[in-house]
Amino acid sequence: MDGEQLTGVFKNNAGEVISFQTSSGRVISYRKALMEAEAGRITGVSIKETETDEEFALPYEIENISSLPESY
Repeated sequence: MDGEQLTGVFKNNAGEVISFQTSSGRVISYRKALMEAEAGRITGVSIKETETDEEFALPYEIENISSLPESY
C-alpha cells in the first residue's frame, strides 16, 4: 500500500478525536488527515459523512477510530 496510514489518535478531555499520528510519525490535525486522505496521501481509510455533515476517516481494517491506539 502506498502512502501513509493512520496509526494513532489524540483525543481531547471530552474524548473527541483532535489529531492523528501517521505511519511516518507525523502528528496531523483531524481536518488535515481528512484532506490528505481525500487527496490519496493517506491510504487505507474511507471518508464518510455523519448525520451532522461532519466527515471522519476510518482505517479499513478497524471498526472505528476508537480502535486506534491513543497517543499522549
